[in-house]
Amino acid sequence: MSAAPPVFLGSEVVEKHLHRASLLIPSLEAALANFSSGAEGGVVQPVRTVVPVQKYSGFLGVMPAYSAKDDALTTKLVTFYEHKKDSSVPSHQATVLLFDPRNGSLKAVMDGSVITAKRTAAVSAIATKFLMPVDSEVLCILGAGVQAYSHYEVFTEQFSFKEVRIWNRTKENAVKFARSVKGPPVQVCSSAQEAATGADVIITVTMATTPILFGEWIKPGAHINAVGASRPDWRELDDEVMKNSVLYVDSREAALNESGDVILSRAEIFAELGEVVKGTKPALREKTTVFKSLGMAIEDTVAAKFVYDSWSAGN
Repeated sequence: MSAAPPVFLGSEVVEKHLHRASLLIPSLEAALANFSSGAEGGVVQPVRTVVPVQKYSGFLGVMPAYSAKDDALTTKLVTFYEHKKDSSVPSHQATVLLFDPRNGSLKAVMDGSVITAKRTAAVSAIATKFLMPVDSEVLCILGAGVQAYSHYEVFTEQFSFKEVRIWNRTKENAVKFARSVKGPPVQVCSSAQEAATGADVIITVTMATTPILFGEWIKPGAHINAVGASRPDWRELDDEVMKNSVLYVDSREAALNESGDVILSRAEIFAELGEVVKGTKPALREKTTVFKSLGMAIEDTVAAKFVYDSWSAGN
């Protein structure tokens, strides 16, 4: 008897079953802790393979993962391109393949862009919960793309900020963001410095290849979620930020191979976020902290299984 054909879950279906990033937080916390537990955590996840598409300034990434405790096996195929002229096409596009770990048959093909946006924002929220200063009031978002929207959504739901600021290299996109989001009002800033100065929590979600956030702007004790600059020669943060902060990462191995902010600054990694979740490393929220997020395949695995299980329950 042959296996049932795989289902295709498009972006609208994925969005329906994963309408809030916060739905993923409990599962992602467990997955981060399992990842940082080594073999006993049951997570197998190699560093992503990246294929350059040099002619078109693009990349194809392949991100497989298996979680024994979640009984889930996936791989994500993700492309990221620097669209300097054609902004109608997203810079990141992704597809997630969900397999049956018992026999290897393909169960589902699903749009991975919503999954990527939601799980990334949820992990940033987890880091922020542990690391942001007590009584944080000002949130700063640098960038106005897909990740800015998903981060705004989960951060304004999970935390109570009195002020939200945004800056984007193209001001029109920042204005569009401020007008379109549903939630606390957003102040559009004319410079990254204006947005970041005095902020308690800063999120960098840009396509920058050279630093856009500088240490001299950072409020002592602030927490930074650095989400962009996912290549070893790309930067969002300058050396002063990196060297004067306590550095947390999602994966040590990935950060040392993929993050230009970490590699080029030679900043010392203090802990993986999963170690903080487990309680084996402290959350030094009284210090200035950086969480360098590269995004892990196990996060996609957990999110894809959540979507598939929710869809299956309704069918």
